[in-house]
Amino acid sequence: MEANHVEVRHLTRKDMTELREASEQVYQAGPLLTWTEPVVNTLLTKFPDGQLCVCVDGKVVGCAFSLIIDYSKFSDEHTYDQIVTGYSFANHDPNGDVLYGIEVFIHPDYRGMRLARRLYDARKELCENLNLRAIMAGGRMPNYNQHADTLSAKQYIEKVKGKEVHDPVLSFQLANGFHVRKLLKGYLRGDTESQEYATLIEWANIYYTKSVKLINAPKAEVRLGLVQWQMRSMAGIEQLFEQMEFFVDAVSDYKSDFILFPELFAAPLMAHYNHLSVTESIRQLAKYTETIRDKFVEFAISYNINIITGSMPYLIDGKLYNSGFLCRRDGSWEQYDKVHVTPAEKRNWAMSGGNRVEVFDTDCGKIGIMICYDVEFPEYARLLSDQGMNILFVPFLTDTQNGYTRVRHCAMARAIENECYVAIAGAVGNLARVNNMDIQYAQSALFTPSDFAFPTTGIKAEATPNSEMLLIVDVDLDALKELHSHGSVHTMKDRRHDVYQLSLVKPLNKK
Repeated sequence: MEANHVEVRHLTRKDMTELREASEQVYQAGPLLTWTEPVVNTLLTKFPDGQLCVCVDGKVVGCAFSLIIDYSKFSDEHTYDQIVTGYSFANHDPNGDVLYGIEVFIHPDYRGMRLARRLYDARKELCENLNLRAIMAGGRMPNYNQHADTLSAKQYIEKVKGKEVHDPVLSFQLANGFHVRKLLKGYLRGDTESQEYATLIEWANIYYTKSVKLINAPKAEVRLGLVQWQMRSMAGIEQLFEQMEFFVDAVSDYKSDFILFPELFAAPLMAHYNHLSVTESIRQLAKYTETIRDKFVEFAISYNINIITGSMPYLIDGKLYNSGFLCRRDGSWEQYDKVHVTPAEKRNWAMSGGNRVEVFDTDCGKIGIMICYDVEFPEYARLLSDQGMNILFVPFLTDTQNGYTRVRHCAMARAIENECYVAIAGAVGNLARVNNMDIQYAQSALFTPSDFAFPTTGIKAEATPNSEMLLIVDVDLDALKELHSHGSVHTMKDRRHDVYQLSLVKPLNKK
């Protein structure tokens, strides 16, 4: 069938004649031939926005009818009549939580044009716009009667899922993102083709929010500021504070939600202790850490921005850690530690690795923070992703380009593997008077997953190499939700838990 124009729109009473004609072509007789004018008028009165039709060259050739129900009032064992209540549709509840599909059909002469897919997509859009948690329906299995002698209904469903058997309804529903929640018996009386069996199918709305906040709602568009920090001689901590505040102020002017500083950005202060051993000088620097943290907390509040402080040496109970702080704009803060310290950090500074693998809640969703070498361990990032991380921040410090290459390419891999954004920020320049911190190489960047909604290179933005600068970049968290459910591949869903598993050795409590 050729077509010059196809349109999906809301059904109106004026469409009744053409709708009836299509219905009679689909259902020659039997219990499904029910869409009379009084029935459709009742449906349009109860819930006009839920009744959709598809038109080809101006003619109505198919429809999708729906109700909103409070699903808690029904068990998974319900029947079609319990939903439609004798076609009075008394169960329609504008305050319900589920869009329940009660009918979809296409005129036989117009099949093969993917019109039903358009109706399903419009129904999904309706579900999202109404902030309903799911679409549900009882799906017929019209080809089951041909296999009932050799297959149970459950076996038939599995065969259809495995594409060993084709069912015009169930196969279509599975291809459109629905999953079978349950097998129903006696769902539609008189449906001999399905032998009165049906599949309770469900499509989850990934954008559903249980309670819609008028203020302080989680943000979908998040702005990040990445500091590519120039190492320079500093007379004292006040000069460090001045430089910190300059960047926080600049990023805040752009209304950023986060600012990320590099690893060990306060290293210039070690110049005052260059006469000491390397091991002792880093411990002298650690004496500034809590003071620097408190200043960052002050900046986070006054500039209304979440600050990820890079990292600093931190002495706890005689052990030296490479630690940083998430300073939220509400004044709260949390500590994170480098879990994997490098051989040089162990050898020269006698540093210890932390043991906490956890995400952090923010007003922009859940984030993860890994310090430099940590990003080279995919297990760590996957555990954070399993906890709901959407953005991974990686402050780093690399002296050579090959060291930077390890961080960069591993960060890009983590973005693809975990379907998340990864922001990296490093330091540039040199510190002529600080032992073991001679030169730095960096190119800060924001990496994305690799799919159609994202840059083809997986690089959203990147700084000029080895130049002090700010990188301001926006990320779309809703694009991640779409990717997780409808991406070309489903990296997070397709892991073979029957073959391998990844878990923490023991639960860890926050300090």
